[in-house]
Amino acid sequence: MTVFAGQGDAHRSMSLLWRGAPEPRTGRSGPKPALTVDAIVAAGIAVADAEGMAALSMRAVGERLGRTAMALYTYVPGKAELLDLMHDRVLAELPTGHDPAAGWRAATTAWAEEAFTCYLRHPWVLQISQARPVLGPAELGAMEAVLRVLDGAGLPPRQLRGVVAALWQLVRGMARTAAEARAAATDTGVADEDWWYARSTQLATLAPDFAERFPLLTALESGGGPEPGEGGGYLEEQTREAFRTGLAVLLDGVGTAVARAERP
Repeated sequence: MTVFAGQGDAHRSMSLLWRGAPEPRTGRSGPKPALTVDAIVAAGIAVADAEGMAALSMRAVGERLGRTAMALYTYVPGKAELLDLMHDRVLAELPTGHDPAAGWRAATTAWAEEAFTCYLRHPWVLQISQARPVLGPAELGAMEAVLRVLDGAGLPPRQLRGVVAALWQLVRGMARTAAEARAAATDTGVADEDWWYARSTQLATLAPDFAERFPLLTALESGGGPEPGEGGGYLEEQTREAFRTGLAVLLDGVGTAVARAERP
């Protein structure tokens, strides 16, 4: 399920994201309203965290707040605008304060690890396409943070743009696989161990010459790491390991590009 952000009214969404629109009041001199945009956004995130993107609706958010869906429309025009606000609020959790004094590689590694963990806290965010950004302050702040940690590498703009894109996709892609692995047992009703056992036994029977037919794959799988049946979370742990390995190789490449650029 892929969801595109920015499908609501552009003026209303951007005003709410950048808080150009004041919170509505119940009357000219009356008390402040019992609801706020921030409370509605927090409730929307809670619904999506607990039940997934498919469960998100204005009605579900209203029920969590003890209100009707109609009561929310005074503050947020609709679900599309709410989703933009939720997305930006989650991205505000991404790390922004890494000290570049430790070096660009250490800062980038720390950022990527924390971003990976943040996405696993809110896996529904990974269903929101990056093709059309929300352009909220947190989203742009997250991009600024990535550029800040990589600034010390001294790459020219064109290379830096490619590195940032690759880094972001590595984090999001691996986090999405880890989140799906975490949800697989619950959503399918089949534990990881049972799934692997049922298929591995069939494969051993149907392809007794597996090692001869797929020697490189066999060597890769025998090279260490978690094995199916060692307990829950096999694929998630394998994904985490692959994420860290891929991140290290990506940063090795950045280091090579930096060294090449520094040569006279």
